[in-house]
Amino acid sequence: MTPLTAVTGARATELRAAIIERLLNNQALLPDSPTHVMEVVGILKSYGIVLKAYAETLCDISERQFLVLFPFFKYFNGEITLPKLLRHWWHDRINYEYAEYCMRAMMWHGGGGLDAFLDSAEFRQLATKAIAAKLRGNPLMQLVNGLFPEFLLETVRMLCYYSGLGQFWSVMYPIFLTLSDRYDAGEIRTIPDVVDHIRSGLIADAARPITYRVQIRGNTYDILPASAQLTFLADTAIPYVEAVFLRGTPFFGLVSFNAQAQQISRDQGEFSYGALFADPIPTGAAGIPPTLLMQDMRHYLPPYLHEFYRHQGRGEDDLRVKICQTFQKSMFCVTTAAITALAPYPWTTRHPAEQAANREFYEQWLERLATSRLWAVQA
Repeated sequence: MTPLTAVTGARATELRAAIIERLLNNQALLPDSPTHVMEVVGILKSYGIVLKAYAETLCDISERQFLVLFPFFKYFNGEITLPKLLRHWWHDRINYEYAEYCMRAMMWHGGGGLDAFLDSAEFRQLATKAIAAKLRGNPLMQLVNGLFPEFLLETVRMLCYYSGLGQFWSVMYPIFLTLSDRYDAGEIRTIPDVVDHIRSGLIADAARPITYRVQIRGNTYDILPASAQLTFLADTAIPYVEAVFLRGTPFFGLVSFNAQAQQISRDQGEFSYGALFADPIPTGAAGIPPTLLMQDMRHYLPPYLHEFYRHQGRGEDDLRVKICQTFQKSMFCVTTAAITALAPYPWTTRHPAEQAANREFYEQWLERLATSRLWAVQA
């Protein structure tokens, strides 16, 4: 597949102009076709089921396993049984490690009000109070905390991202599941219908508060209080798009990078290893974070999408690669929803001055996506 930047001259200009015109005419980054609609809705149905499990587990870890430094049962959501333990050891389970990969990417790249609040004096005061309550009666951990006072504080920051990402996905998975229901009912027929459904969901919950509190010995301790005024769209959704869709992190063991030759940028803002940029072919390798997600989604594919894959290419033999390619198509739809929701003027505007402002906004985003897989999904 040819990246967008490999297209030069008149062809590059033509392609960029065509995509921008689509955006200005209520279309999406992904071209509209019945096959694309079927693929995107089907994969988002599977993704929604997996996200529900991810969201519930991340929130459980942040709330019920607060400062449990060796959480052997952290993926069990409090339900510890022998059959479940055996499935866990046999890896017959949801791969929550991918959810933690996304959480760590968000924490590393930062951005938004959540990142800013975690560096504030108010957060330090609230976290210190909760840490003291948790360590009461534990002289060993009190000693460790005295010797390394930033260690547990940084752990609480990480738990805030567990909670924040869990709350973000708690909003997203119903959007994807209801999208599938509407498709089954014949209400979703085009890619713009898909984008409109997702964008409406994002806007509806834009101001939803992001808060986090824990129970310690019967008392409640605020970590992310309502007074911090953290919200779904600005403080979790946009940082998530930046960290996971656009920037990401290089996958260890997949490609060798020479840092001395500056193959890895010193500027985190220039990282481009996210979901919209990743090559879907090597993600079939064991231990690579996206492979874990594809493995999870393959268990919940709608029958019509699974049957479609069986008759494409190598059938079941490259199923995870096909899932990854479809998943990227769906993420360009989600990205379209996010971009059009953030545009200066409504997606449907026909006022020349407003369209001109939107055009400039879309051109900036297209430049940002120039080395992504945008060109590959145009076919």
